[in-house]
Amino acid sequence: MADTKNYAYEPVCTGNGALIHGTHRMEQGQLWRQYLIAAVASIAVASTGYSMGWTSPVNSKLNNTSESPLPEPITPNEAAWIGSLVTVGAIFGPFLGGYAASKIGRRWGLLSSTLPLFAGWAMVLLAKSVGLLYAARVAWGLGVGMIFTISPMYCAEIATDEARGALGSFLQLFITFGFLLVYGIGPFISYSAIAYIGIIFVAAFAAAFYFMPETPTYLLTINDREGAAKSLACIRGKSIQGVEAELSIIADGVAAAQAKTASIADVFRGANFKAFYISCALVFFQQFSGINAVLFYMTDIFKAAGSSMDPAISTIIIGIVQMIASGITPMVADRLGRRMLLLVSSCGTAIGLALLGTYFLLAAQQSPLAGSLGFLPVASLVLFIVTYCWGLGPLPWAVMSELLPVEVKAAASPLATAFCWVLGFLITRYFSTISIALGTHFAFWLFGVFCIGSFFFTLLVVPETKGKSFSEIQDILAGRPTKPEKV
Repeated sequence: MADTKNYAYEPVCTGNGALIHGTHRMEQGQLWRQYLIAAVASIAVASTGYSMGWTSPVNSKLNNTSESPLPEPITPNEAAWIGSLVTVGAIFGPFLGGYAASKIGRRWGLLSSTLPLFAGWAMVLLAKSVGLLYAARVAWGLGVGMIFTISPMYCAEIATDEARGALGSFLQLFITFGFLLVYGIGPFISYSAIAYIGIIFVAAFAAAFYFMPETPTYLLTINDREGAAKSLACIRGKSIQGVEAELSIIADGVAAAQAKTASIADVFRGANFKAFYISCALVFFQQFSGINAVLFYMTDIFKAAGSSMDPAISTIIIGIVQMIASGITPMVADRLGRRMLLLVSSCGTAIGLALLGTYFLLAAQQSPLAGSLGFLPVASLVLFIVTYCWGLGPLPWAVMSELLPVEVKAAASPLATAFCWVLGFLITRYFSTISIALGTHFAFWLFGVFCIGSFFFTLLVVPETKGKSFSEIQDILAGRPTKPEKV
């Protein structure tokens, strides 16, 4: 009889995490499975990028009565509220997401996030007044907040230690795809066509993700070890016997977390608080890099700068650059490490913003140099976007999912995510006000100062989490000697 000790049946996922046995193969696992599952989960993130970037091509349509569903053009104040209200909804979405993730699971929690997204697109199609557009943006924000809370959690819980950085970077990669799609087609299709594509986008995610497994971590929290074993075998591409050692480590971590029965107060104690304030600081620097102001008002920025390039084309170029740059991060996050990428990102964004602010100052002073530097807004934004996508964009979410221990994650993640979107609201709502009062150049220089602050915070405070298990990371935060786990 042939020796079969190194062989196992190849597991294939079904919608409920069950297994279908097929042909024999080596018990080595299939790394591509966790990437595929995380990619399907991240389609939801892409749909949020599409809805968040909606303002860039649509603002001009809302000022043209022949293209707008509204009876009259919107005012600058109304445009500012339309741009910023998605962040208001996103403030409350994390709490819905955190509750859903803990009560009905990561999988069903992500699927439930489609409800406010669908509602928002329906209101956009039915809008006859600016008030309904406000409501649509708030609904989208609820979905965004839910997805930004659950998606990093889901990806972190299905990933191996070696792939966790790459999967954590999927959020930035996929959200930029959503931005690029709306930037690329929005200026050239009708207002209603943009909405129909948004609906198709959300529906595609729901249909595909329905067949993905629940995370083993969540199944263990509800004492379904058999289901957790099937889920992990499905994700790893191994037999149930082949994942037993890894499952035992996950189960020990879940059991220890449940034994602690952490409350919100525990978030602010010891190593938990260190993880929490580092997470909040990173999302603070992410938002105060000015990214949302740049993305929401990109077309307007090019118009205000007087660039010789068509604003719609400039926006598409930036979207393509953003997509390409975001695709690099998953490939290097687990090689170069989180700290190195954050340091490079902070430097690059600061330089890009300094150059952008300088151009706007020259333009405001009607300097002859501004006319010969029409390329500078695009070049500066390319530098800003590329370096942002390497670090400040994806890594705060990836690091947050790594630093926060399981027992406080359900309480701490929504708080940190809501904090992020409070900052996002303040920036998107008052960016234009500050630009008018103090000059656009001042606003960009101010963002650049915060990027410099991000560099020094990362250098002095943020720990490296590359290749480390969750228990090793907690040892680092607590100042204990680390004991690597072997599977």
